Amino acid sequence: MNKVALDDDIKAEGLSILGDLPVSPSDPVPEGTRSILMLGPDEPNFWKIFKDSREYKDKKPDPLDRWSKRIIDNIAKKNNCAPLYPFGGEPYKPFYSWALRSGTVWSSPVHLAVHKDRGLFVSFRGALAVQENQKSEDTFESPCVKCPAPCLTACPVDAFSETGYDVLKCKSHISDLDSSNCKSLGCKTRRSCPVGADFREFEQSAFHMENFLR
Repeated sequence: MNKVALDDDIKAEGLSILGDLPVSPSDPVPEGTRSILMLGPDEPNFWKIFKDSREYKDKKPDPLDRWSKRIIDNIAKKNNCAPLYPFGGEPYKPFYSWALRSGTVWSSPVHLAVHKDRGLFVSFRGALAVQENQKSEDTFESPCVKCPAPCLTACPVDAFSETGYDVLKCKSHISDLDSSNCKSLGCKTRRSCPVGADFREFEQSAFHMENFLR
């Protein structure tokens, strides 16, 4: 595998390596895998690329998952890797725990994943299982360490608490008055994070919210 070529292929498709980690014996990955590369949107470039895709335009269900599978399958095949996905049915891959092990993602005060650059808007479209050691030697500090945590009070209906996330309360707010424009601009709690919110297009956030309500 040529790392430079792999990076170029990933970026050309509107994706980015948002974290990497060495494999442990219990990880559900193909035999011979030594590292996992976590792939997420390279925002804001990602949204234009996805909107031009056949999956977005065909109006069939699950366009983003179908796009992700086609794109990451092709990248994996071209670079002698194995694709891994957070969707597709049980048993689901442990993407959240993988993200925490990568050293670029942490659990935020509202228990959502927070990325060093993408903040609370971090998301993963898939991963690559590679047979080489790819773990970065860089170390990072969670952006929450020195943050006043506006995320704790941003939600207009207090859907986030120490006990978890009240999905029904969130959906009810978005489907009704939506005083904070969560549906059109993106989750206000996620937007409150001072890291990474400017990367995401409002249209992209609206797309995710529409799918969240289905």
